[in-house]
Amino acid sequence: MKIVDIHIGKIKIPLKKPFKTALRTVYFAEDIIVKLLTRSGLVGFGSAAPTLAITGESSDSIISCLHHILKPKIIGADLGQLEKVMGELHSTFVNNTSALAAIDMAYYDLLAQSLNLPLYKYLGGFHNLVFTDLTISANSPEVMVADALVALDEGFQDLKLKLGVNPSLDFIRVQAVRTAVGNQIKISLDANQAWGAKEAVRIIRRFEKLNLNIEFVEQPVKAKRISDLRYVTENVETDILADESVFSPFDALQLINNKACDLINLKLAKAGGIYNATKILNIAEAAGVECVMGCMLESQVSVTAAAHFAAAKKSIVRCDLDSPALLAENPVVGGVQVEANTLTLSETDAGLGIKEIIGVEYLKF
Repeated sequence: MKIVDIHIGKIKIPLKKPFKTALRTVYFAEDIIVKLLTRSGLVGFGSAAPTLAITGESSDSIISCLHHILKPKIIGADLGQLEKVMGELHSTFVNNTSALAAIDMAYYDLLAQSLNLPLYKYLGGFHNLVFTDLTISANSPEVMVADALVALDEGFQDLKLKLGVNPSLDFIRVQAVRTAVGNQIKISLDANQAWGAKEAVRIIRRFEKLNLNIEFVEQPVKAKRISDLRYVTENVETDILADESVFSPFDALQLINNKACDLINLKLAKAGGIYNATKILNIAEAAGVECVMGCMLESQVSVTAAAHFAAAKKSIVRCDLDSPALLAENPVVGGVQVEANTLTLSETDAGLGIKEIIGVEYLKF
C-alpha cells in the first residue's frame, strides 16, 4: 500500500489562559496539520507545533520543509517498507524535527490502520490508558496557588510548576503551592534551562532541606551544557529530568554515558517522531533509565500519537501530556479521549483513531 498524496494545513486554537514559561508566553496553540492519503482510501494524520525557543522551527519553516523536502520523499512510499522509508526521511536533513515528526506519526497512523490495529497495540500494547500531570504556568505565587487548587478540583493529582521567570521568586512559588495542596499531591518543577548549575543546586537543596517533596526537576540548566546538567545531578538528591538536552538517540547515549540525568523526557516533536523515539527509549531502558512522555503546546493530533506511544511501552513511567487540558476547544474528531488526568485509547479504532480535524485551513501551493 503506497502513499499517493499529502495535504498540509494550519490551525490555531485559543488557550484557556496564557501559558508562561521561562522561555516564552503563549496565547494560542498553533499547529501544522499533515494528512497522508493512500490509493486505498486510508488517511493518516500528523501535526507539528512551531516552537522556535525549543526546536527552532516556525510555521513557515515547517511548511516549507514539509512541502519542498519531505513531500517528494513520502509520495510513493510503501507502508510495508518502514525501515527504508524512515531511513531516507531521517537522512534527508538535520534538525527540523517537528516537521519530520508530523510525517512520521501520519505514516505510523496509516501503518496501524493497514493492519486494522490501534497504534498502541501495533507498538507494543502494554495498556490502553495513561495518566497525565497538569502544568501550572509561571506566575505570582498567589496565581499559581489558585491555578493549582482549580487543577485539584478538576481531578488532577500530579502538578508540574513552571519556574525560572524570576528565580528569586521560585522558592516562594513552590513553597506556596505545596502548602496549599498538601503532601499527597505530586509536584515536579520545570525551570526550562533558566538556572546556572550552582544556582540550581542551591535552589534544589533548599527545597530538599524543607521537605517540599519534589518528584523531579526538569531541565534546570542550558540544554547543551551537559557538564552542568551532570553537576546538578551529582549534587542533589532530587531526580533530574533531561528535556531540551535530548533530541536524538545520540543525545540520550551521551547523557547516559556521562551520568548527567536520572530521567529522560521523550517528545515526538524533538525526536522526529515515533521511529527515533523508540530508539531513545530502547537506549534508556537498556541503561536502566526511566522515561517520561511529554508534549509541546500542541493539538490533540500529536498528543494522541504521544499517548499511543506511551501506552504501548512499559518503561514510560509518567506522562506530561496535558496540552488538551490547556486548550479552550478541541477541533479533533476522534483520537484519544481526555477526561481530567486520564487519557484513554480506543481498543477498536485502528491507527490513531482520528476521523477529521475541524477548522483546518489546507494550503494551496
